[in-house]
Amino acid sequence: MLYFDDIPVGYRSHIGSYKITREEIIELAARWDPQPFHIDEAAAKDSAFGGLVASSLHLFAICTRLFFDHEDRIQTMAMLSKDEIKLPNPARPGDTLQYDTECIDRRETKKPDRGIITLSDVLSNQNGDPVLTQKVTLLVARKH
Repeated sequence: MLYFDDIPVGYRSHIGSYKITREEIIELAARWDPQPFHIDEAAAKDSAFGGLVASSLHLFAICTRLFFDHEDRIQTMAMLSKDEIKLPNPARPGDTLQYDTECIDRRETKKPDRGIITLSDVLSNQNGDPVLTQKVTLLVARKH
C-alpha cells in the first residue's frame, strides 16, 4: 500500500494491462454510449474511425479497474479532478492497453491525515500509441 508520504514527485508505475474485446466494446456502448461507431461494425467502417472503437467511458472504466487492482494500491480517499483529458488515438477490438502513471505534483493539506497528489496518466495500445491521456488529482491518506 502506498500513502501520500510514499509518493514523491517523479514516482512512476506501470498500473496494468488490459486486452479489450469487440464484445465488451459493443456491450458497454450499447448501454451507455450508443454511437454507431461503438456498436455497429458496418456503420463504424463508414465513420471517421474506419472501424469499431471503444467509448471514452470504456477507457475510463478500464483505468479505474486497473488502478483499483494495482499492487501498489494508493490509499485514495477521493478523486478531486480529472483534467486535460485527451483521446489522441482510438482503442480498437483486440488492443492490449497499457496503463502507466507518474506523480507530477504533491502538496500537503491543513489536515494532517491526508495530502493531495496529481498523476499524469497514459493509456496506450500495444504499439505504444496513446489512446487516453489525463491528469488526475487525488486526495490520499497519510500514514498514521
